[in-house]
This record gives sequence, structure tokens and C-alpha cells, in this order.
Amino acid sequence: MKKAVILGERKAALVEASDPQPKEDWVVVKVHAAPMCTEYKSFVAGHKAEFLGHEAAGEVVAVAQPGRVKVGDRVVVMPQYPCGKCVLCVAGDYIHCENSYDFAQFTGSREGSATYAQYLLKPSWLLPPIPDDVSYERASLACCGLGPSFGAFQSMGLSAFDTVLIAGAGPVGLGAVVNARYRGARVIVAESIPWRVARAKEMGAECVLDPRDEGIVRQIKELTNGKGTDCAIDCAGNVQAERLCIDAARRKGKVAFVGECGDDLPIRVSPDLIRKGLTLIGSWHYNLKDYPLIMKVIRESPLIDLLISHIMPMSQIQEAFELSASRQTAKGILKPWE
Repeated sequence: MKKAVILGERKAALVEASDPQPKEDWVVVKVHAAPMCTEYKSFVAGHKAEFLGHEAAGEVVAVAQPGRVKVGDRVVVMPQYPCGKCVLCVAGDYIHCENSYDFAQFTGSREGSATYAQYLLKPSWLLPPIPDDVSYERASLACCGLGPSFGAFQSMGLSAFDTVLIAGAGPVGLGAVVNARYRGARVIVAESIPWRVARAKEMGAECVLDPRDEGIVRQIKELTNGKGTDCAIDCAGNVQAERLCIDAARRKGKVAFVGECGDDLPIRVSPDLIRKGLTLIGSWHYNLKDYPLIMKVIRESPLIDLLISHIMPMSQIQEAFELSASRQTAKGILKPWE
């Protein structure tokens, strides 16, 4: 099979790799749509990588034993390799599993763990079905495109009665706009990149503010009768955005952190939590039992196609990475067989 790799600073290519083989309840999926995520950061930094991607949609092509899926099934590929047996996995919160498989140890190789590839290997229980009327490209948004913010909004109970601040309008933040608008919430976005500002407005954000403006918290309070937003979600993954969410949320409001951040956020326990009464939530993904709900958003939201800004052949991986690194995109999707 062919797969994409990063060879060095701003240099990507396709290489040949061995096809994965099914084992026990792990099945082989032919990848038809592989969404791009944060892998472009390694591309820009020059970190070599042979196994790229963590989300996909495709078709089951090989099984080792009868199980939950069969050859020919169209499926979404959920992330990671959880055990499937612990309390968290059984409850649907598999993303937090502490007993995940060692892929290479279980299969004898790391081949099949990447999604920027023509084939991958996955436990059958992590492959929910794609409805007949949903394309592979749209279905693939059930992972990082819509998943993190969907899980956060479920935890916060976001509804049409709420105003939500979305900090960062990259692919995940724009997915949050889709989810928030589907729920009928009023949306305020913090973003500075012109392309993303325009796309957020096109999706129905009532107001897009520049996070570099020192008066942004005041502006948000002016838009909310002096109180602040009911909910806030950080999709930018930096301390400034995280702090903005805490400062802009109203008293007894809810704040969710979705963007990964390597720096430490200073939280003032007394004014931020005790006296303001905030609820802080970490959200990585959504409970697997909510998959039918996120698929409902995909099937019914009029904004779904705006979340996909480009679909490219994987043979153009160099150009695809350059485009992702430009940050002038929503969700980009690779077609591994083109």
C-alpha cells in the first residue's frame, strides 16, 4: 500500500508499505477519506514521521473472524486503540482508557496504525456504521472535525438558551460553530486570521472579535448585558485563549478546554473558581454512545459542507500540507486512492 510520510522540514512524500493483516477482532479498513489535523505542525517543524493521522472513514475489506462488522461495511474509524474491556471503554468513554493496546506488540508491526494510508487496522468495535445517505467525506467529520466540541457541548448542556464563546476558528473551532448553531446557541468567536474570520461569519457566528484586542473581554460583556457568556470553549490550544474563556464566561458559567496546550495556564482558585463559580471541563472526544447524535448533525446541518474546505488526492500530499500550514483552511480531507 501507499502511505504519506514527513521526510523533513516542509517535505512530505508517499512511500510503499506492507499491507496490514486482520487479527482476532481487528479488521482491515480501506481508507476512502482521511481528514488532516495537527500533523502539519510536524511538517513545518521538520519532525520526521512515518505514521500520520488518527481519523478516517472507509470500507471493511478483511476480517479474521465473524464479529461486529463484515466485509463491505462502510464505517467511521474512531481514534486510538483502547482495550474495550475496562469500565471506561464499556461506558463509551474509551478515549480515556488507561489500558490501551501496544499496536506494534499486538500486531508485530506499526504498519496499519496510520490513517494517511490506503489501509489501516482497527478493532471492530471502534468502527460505527456510516448511513447509506452520508458520503465518506462527510462521515469522516465525526472524528476531530466535530467530535471534540460535540463532546464538550454535551458536557456543558449547551442549548438555544445559551450564548457561547468559541476561542479559535481553525478546523476544530469551525466544527464548534457547526455544533453550536445546530443546537440553536448564540455564537461569539475570537479569531484573528482573516480567512477564518470570514468562514466563521459565513457559518452564522453573530460576532467575530480579534483576540489580540486588549478590550476583548469588555466587548464580550457588552454583547451579553454585562454578564459574560454562558459557556466558553477553547479550540485554539494556547494560554491566551484559555485565559480568555475563563475571563469572558459569566459567573456560574461553564468553560471547556479542547485545544491541546503544552504551556501552563495560571488559574486563580479563589477569583476564578470559588467566587466566580466556574465549572471547568476537559473534553478530548465524545462518548461512543453519542455517535448517532453526531451523525444526525452531519446529516441535517446546512453548514456541514462549509466545514470541509478542500478535498485532495493523497498523491498531492506536499501541496496538502502546505495548504494546511497556511491556516487558510477549514477541515482538509485526503483521498488515499487518488
